[in-house]
Amino acid sequence: LLPDLSLLLPCCRAKEIKTKLGTLLQKPDSTIDFIIPYPEKPEKPPKAQKPSPEEALQWRDSLEKLLQNPYGLASFRSFLRSEFSEENAEFWVACEDYKKTKSPVKMAEKAKKIYEEFIQTEAPKEVNIDHFTKAVTMKNLVEPSPTTFDMAQKRIFALMEKDSLPRFVRSEFYHELIK
Repeated sequence: LLPDLSLLLPCCRAKEIKTKLGTLLQKPDSTIDFIIPYPEKPEKPPKAQKPSPEEALQWRDSLEKLLQNPYGLASFRSFLRSEFSEENAEFWVACEDYKKTKSPVKMAEKAKKIYEEFIQTEAPKEVNIDHFTKAVTMKNLVEPSPTTFDMAQKRIFALMEKDSLPRFVRSEFYHELIK
């Protein structure tokens, strides 16, 4: 039904465009798509102050400290973007935002969006989690709570800690910060 865009565009963009086109051409799964609107504008990130070299040096040993620092998170995301692997950090950030949600209606909205963007098979920014974690997460989505994505978020954190953080620490992005 959809044209093979991979012949016209690089593979990553083609998949993204094909997914978006497919979504537009589909009928909504249920009336929930009409009841739960998607936010119009993404929130603007806070202005981040550049850390001292000493503070940035601490990030080598603590992904948590890196992700908690707005400048560190922005730098890490830029690095991941350069490697075409930013979905992990985006998922982690989305989960952190989700956990702060108080309203059950907003929580359901955010859970649906996170699932569609990061968890479901062939999601535009699908994160790499095992089948068991995906099954537990999907079961948790039946009744969204602040802990719905905890297992998946922990798996992605461990993946970033083991793979992405060491590459970031060796990168030019990081070396500019510790000068």
